[in-house]
Amino acid sequence: MGIPAMTTDQTGKEGLSEKHGQAVKIDKTPAAFRHELKHMVTPAEDAVLASRLSRLFRRDSHAGKNGVYRVNSLYFDTPDDKALAQKAAGVSDREKFRLRYYDRDLTFLRLEKKIKRGGLCSKRSARLTQEQAHQLLSGKIGFLLESADPLLTELYAKMKGQLLRPKTIVSYEREAFVYAPGNVRITLDRDLHTGLFSTDFLDPGRMHVPAAGCTVLEVKYDAFLPDLVRLAVQTPDRKTGAYSKYAVCRKYG
Repeated sequence: MGIPAMTTDQTGKEGLSEKHGQAVKIDKTPAAFRHELKHMVTPAEDAVLASRLSRLFRRDSHAGKNGVYRVNSLYFDTPDDKALAQKAAGVSDREKFRLRYYDRDLTFLRLEKKIKRGGLCSKRSARLTQEQAHQLLSGKIGFLLESADPLLTELYAKMKGQLLRPKTIVSYEREAFVYAPGNVRITLDRDLHTGLFSTDFLDPGRMHVPAAGCTVLEVKYDAFLPDLVRLAVQTPDRKTGAYSKYAVCRKYG
């Protein structure tokens, strides 16, 4: 039985064409795109920013007592590393799939699709049970096709049609702040690590290795960036970049 091919219309909405009588539905609801700015900062600048931001903005409600939490992601890619190559080439329209959970809590697992369109980004997500995640990592993906969630059926189509597979674990500590005007979210991501084997993703005690020593400052917002935020994230010699945690961690496998 054939697998539907991915198509993209001029509005950026994606669909699946029908081949050999099989159609896989995916969500064509227009995504809510946001601006995303990334800056690499030194450990010293990280300390200054964390102190300043904590006085100006409310912390993310999901943070622990110390104001931080750990983000654990498992990224998918094709055999020819399409997502990695597109990132390196600076392709403006691209996407990545990942599994994600926070700290050591495996009761809240999500499949996410990160979408880039020009300088804007969006994200779609779907909840998975721990058992479903185990099935996915062991190659038992039939449940994706049976799901009523369009994102899961899309992943099934791409795992069959593009041979998309789990590739690399990306884990880091996140300190996050929010500001209602502009729907702003500011994050400081530090202590980047990668796992040695993607199959260990659901083991919070897995072996991992340090991948980078810098901190990544990210600022996401809707239509406008308030001046207060713009001033608050200023540091000397700050550089805006296209830093990719996934690309950095791929150096290890």
